[in-house]
Amino acid sequence: MIRVLLVDDQPLIRSGFRALLDLEDDIEVVAEAADGKEGLALAKEHLPDIALIDIQMPVMDGIEATRLIAADPAVARVHVVILTNYGLDEYVFNALRSGAAGFLVKDIVPEDFLHAVRVAARGDALLAPSITRKLINRYVTQPLHTGADALSKELTNREREAVALVAHGLSNDEIADRMVISPMTAKTHINRAMTKLQAHDRAQLVVFAYEAGLVAPRNR
Repeated sequence: MIRVLLVDDQPLIRSGFRALLDLEDDIEVVAEAADGKEGLALAKEHLPDIALIDIQMPVMDGIEATRLIAADPAVARVHVVILTNYGLDEYVFNALRSGAAGFLVKDIVPEDFLHAVRVAARGDALLAPSITRKLINRYVTQPLHTGADALSKELTNREREAVALVAHGLSNDEIADRMVISPMTAKTHINRAMTKLQAHDRAQLVVFAYEAGLVAPRNR
């Protein structure tokens, strides 16, 4: 059973998502909150698998709630998925850096929404190819992050190659095919890279890859 926490200050949005989730046999909504502070408290109380968190809320916004969840060992295993009306903007980028596993735009179709919840529950990042392209554009004019560049030197060549392929949006099976290795070996390279870089998930690996220059931004 996938246990979900809904955090959004709009009751209509929460009720709509809950109505979809309650129809699924393998998903349970364990709690709802109207702001980030309440959401953080409920995350600690219920320890859900997924926390669907809006960005702009009163009392505490979604980015701060995400940062506090990711930083707290008691709830760090909760996968935060950001809800937004705006696609990939500066708010969402900051949320990814704060520890979010990914994000969903609120006009997502129901089938994709349910699929995304299950993907996040497995620990995979929610970064569709269109979103990855926008993330790439974020780095077109940005200088390299020197701290990330230094950390990249701790990776082996194969780990750097795997991280770069993650940044291109490839799955483990696709990475294995590209690197001519088994899917299990590909997963091992990625997990070791995440451990060395202290990345919570693949979304943070994507951010790291561009900050460290492992992947060169293309044209906008």
